[in-house]
Amino acid sequence: MDLAYRDITYCKNVGAKRADILHSELDVRTAMDMLRQYPYKYIDRSRFYRIAELDDEDTYVQIIGEVTEWHTVGIGKAQRLSATFFDGTHQCELVWFQGVKYVKLQRGIKYLLFGKPSRFQHVYNFVHPELTPMSKVTPEMTQGLEPYYNTTEKMKRVGMNSKAMRAIIADLLPDLKAGVPDTIGADVLQKYRLMSLTDALINVHFPKDTLSMQKARARLKFEELFYVQMQILRQMKRREQNPGFAMPIVGNRFHALYKSLPFELTGAQKRVIHEIHDDLKSGHQMNRLLQGDVGSGKTLVALLCCLLAVDNGYQTCIMAPTEILANQHYETLKAFLAPLGDAVHVALLTGSTSLKNRVPIHNGLMNGTIHILIGTHALLEDTVQWQNLGFVVIDEQHRFGVAQRARLWTKNQTPPHVLVMTATPIPRTLAMTVYGDLQVSVIDELPPGRKPVQTIHYDIRRRAQVYSFMRKQIDEGRQIYVVYPLIKESEKMDLQDLENGFNELCEAFPNYKISMVHGKMKASDKDFQMQRFVNGETQILVATTVIEVGVNVPNATVMMIQNAERFGLSQLHQLRGRVGRGADQSYCLLLTNMELTSDTRKRMDIMVATNDGFRIAEADLQLRGPGDLQGTLQSGTPFELHIANLATDGQLVSLARQAALDILDQDPLLEDEMNRIYKNQLDLLRIKQAYDWGDIS
Repeated sequence: MDLAYRDITYCKNVGAKRADILHSELDVRTAMDMLRQYPYKYIDRSRFYRIAELDDEDTYVQIIGEVTEWHTVGIGKAQRLSATFFDGTHQCELVWFQGVKYVKLQRGIKYLLFGKPSRFQHVYNFVHPELTPMSKVTPEMTQGLEPYYNTTEKMKRVGMNSKAMRAIIADLLPDLKAGVPDTIGADVLQKYRLMSLTDALINVHFPKDTLSMQKARARLKFEELFYVQMQILRQMKRREQNPGFAMPIVGNRFHALYKSLPFELTGAQKRVIHEIHDDLKSGHQMNRLLQGDVGSGKTLVALLCCLLAVDNGYQTCIMAPTEILANQHYETLKAFLAPLGDAVHVALLTGSTSLKNRVPIHNGLMNGTIHILIGTHALLEDTVQWQNLGFVVIDEQHRFGVAQRARLWTKNQTPPHVLVMTATPIPRTLAMTVYGDLQVSVIDELPPGRKPVQTIHYDIRRRAQVYSFMRKQIDEGRQIYVVYPLIKESEKMDLQDLENGFNELCEAFPNYKISMVHGKMKASDKDFQMQRFVNGETQILVATTVIEVGVNVPNATVMMIQNAERFGLSQLHQLRGRVGRGADQSYCLLLTNMELTSDTRKRMDIMVATNDGFRIAEADLQLRGPGDLQGTLQSGTPFELHIANLATDGQLVSLARQAALDILDQDPLLEDEMNRIYKNQLDLLRIKQAYDWGDIS
């Protein structure tokens, strides 16, 4: 029977109980699903170490030696076994906290020690190592690359560890060697010099050498990325044919605002407006991603494009994730539009809008007298209906779920043009995968006259120096943000950190007024405290990351981040973007503990070295991997990468996209017999997907 259809229950070493666990924990139903559980790492069992060679960077090592002494401490579940291991010249410590009664040690015999070393008080120790008498060591245990598989705690409790996974897959090897149908056509395999699927699956699980393993993983990564891109590009090509509102006119309102601006637009802003207008007059629905670093002028570009729609007889809306940001957009747009008088009617709708004020807004939308509506999730309510909604701007879109955004599309029979904005610069490889079906515009320069924020890293020993600098800035009439970390696992602890910090700052700055804002406050209280800072009534705003987006106080020149080591690069960059919005030199002060990991120190060094959000995003992707960024940005999209890594496989993303594009350019519907293989695979993938997410920006 084809491995793709063989029930995992009836495979050797599985059975009903294990099959249920494999299904619930790993979504494994068939033998092929099992073969698609790729190793997450390999250990080279051919190399033997001496204790003197060990390094803090080592992952797993094996050493030959003797156990010279051991003793147990405690009783019952609290029992611990400690032993000393000697390789002839040096010694290390072995520790077992679990299963102590099953560990049988002997003096005077040679053991093969296998485990992960860690150093404690200058002595290397191994926690729960594998200890095998040399008399029982088989050649397979010390040859080649040993694969390791991800398992869950529930699996481990019933003996389904990495070794058990390897045993089940090993039993499938004879059938696998007989050959499995490929998922990629021979022409693509040949063009990109890829292994067949059969060879790739054999060599990813049982590599004969490192080169074979690398080629196998490259083939499987390519396949995964190829089908992600195939889905994205098919949706994009289908969408390109969707009818959209034609907006060819550049009218009086657009020109009036453009001429009233007290400054010249940057070249990047002008380029992006032209790109968007080309889409608007094409007759097809626009779906465009606008990336721009903090302070690059995305809001003004969005407003000018809204006026293009208004001049063509359509209504527009701007949806923001928080009331603070929605209010800020409203005030910003009103200020820009003041010279136009009554020519453009802007309204604000949020959860706080009273019923009394909602009625005229609803009426104005239905009769067309409201041209631009700014709001939060309140825009999605069924009671909010437009006369002629033609252009939608979604700001910080990753904060909205797929289903939420889709509700905007139901407001019109013909879907409106969509501009998705983000101030989180997205690395190219991530954008190609997460936003690959959107056209992309980038504002990659800041307005002239903006002074780059100067970033300085201090450790806690220099706190007094930091406070002295802050006092000097306040005495010069400036304002200051002080941010404390927010860790999801323990909001109570963070609140305590914030309150302790607030009290400490009150003592350190007794002559100044201080506000405090955090996510646990009522929205009204939070807005009140924030507004006091905006109005200059308080000099210091102590906050958690609730101020990461949407606070614009040009007089604030210092962002002091406590425990900066607890933030990711992109978040640090977003926080830094709250200052540097006025004409004065601004500063970002990163205060950390003295002892930092190498990765943390790299983050601090990158922040000090550059203000370029795209460079920072690339560095963040390399340091943290794609998990956090991808999880934040894809916001509900169903694809999941099992072996490819967007942080390290950028070249494969490009190759896979080009391969998919070449096929779809020739055969958009995949009707040719030679492309049937791709259509069948895409049909299988679609069955697993709850949303047709390509239709939702």
